[in-house]
Parts: sequence; C-alpha cells; structure tokens
Amino acid sequence: MENRIALIGIIVTDEDSVDALNAVLHEYRQYIIGRMGVPYKERKVSIISLAVDAPQPVTSALSGKIGRLTGVNTKTIYADKQ
Repeated sequence: MENRIALIGIIVTDEDSVDALNAVLHEYRQYIIGRMGVPYKERKVSIISLAVDAPQPVTSALSGKIGRLTGVNTKTIYADKQ
C-alpha cells in the first residue's frame, strides 16, 4: 500500500493522558517524521503537530487511537498524492 504524508494536529487538555499519548506515539514511531510540541501554560493545554509518512489506514488508526484518549482532540490532513 502506498504511503501518504499527513499532519496530525493534537490538542491535549487532560495532562493525565500524556503518558498514554506517548505510548501510542511510541507504538507508531516508525511512521513519525517529526513532532513539535508547544505547551500553552496560560490555557493549560499542549498543542502538538505530528508529521507522518504512512499508509492511510495506519495514519487513520494512529489518529483514532489518539482521539479516543480522554482530554485529547485530533485532526488529520493529508498531502496531495505524489
């Protein structure tokens, strides 16, 4: 199956979910190109951008697992097919 480049935007509002989030990211580490996290202390949230290169079902599974965590929201966008 063909890989697609995608960006997963993640907003964490429940600090208790951070360990579970990191466990999911570790599970999919082979597909992760890069990760940037920005703690926004004034609003008590963390904003994470995750760049991935994976088959679309893998990216969807990753995003779904992240989105099912308590206090974690996610949205995925895909690059045009290359």
